[in-house]
Amino acid sequence: MTKILIADDHAVVRRGLIQILSEGFPGAVFGEASNAQDILQKIREQKWNLLTLDISMPDRSGLDLLADIRASNSQLPVLVLSVHPEDQYARRVLKAGAAGYLSKDAAPLELVTAALKIIKGGRYVSPLLAEQLACDLAAKSGEPHHELLSNRELEVLRMISSGKTVTEIADLLALSSKTVSTYRARILIKMDMTTTAGLIRYSLENHLFS
Repeated sequence: MTKILIADDHAVVRRGLIQILSEGFPGAVFGEASNAQDILQKIREQKWNLLTLDISMPDRSGLDLLADIRASNSQLPVLVLSVHPEDQYARRVLKAGAAGYLSKDAAPLELVTAALKIIKGGRYVSPLLAEQLACDLAAKSGEPHHELLSNRELEVLRMISSGKTVTEIADLLALSSKTVSTYRARILIKMDMTTTAGLIRYSLENHLFS
């Protein structure tokens, strides 16, 4: 019996995903989780064939949560779902151990296709992302500047670029203002920039706004 855990902080989204996947997995058993603690508890208590994970959980970054999931249950395949474009997060998600990445804008059939492939032991990326990865390998070009950032640094960059202040970012991430300022300094160094305006301009050009 196939068991799929659906993790998203929006109940309507969870129910929609269950409805779509039920058509591709008749008789499957579904579980739901709305936050990081709930996810980790459920994967400790039961064995699942697949976890669909929203990258933007309210209490923990999906990228950070992936590391905890891998440590708790390294065999559990994870399909990450996100509203963010693939070119922003897909590579990071796959490097962090996810078995696949899919935009929430994807057609229902693509979600079922991705889940089927991953449950059978495969990995899934969209045809468009697969083509982009192939082009990257062929070109052997250097990575974009923001690919040099840690997951947390990228999160801070997105918030800075959307106009949030250091204090606002600190509150949202449960960090001190000093820590956020340190992240900002590291970001400027890694991005080879000196001003916030430069970061905002880069983020605009690369569609990194949060």
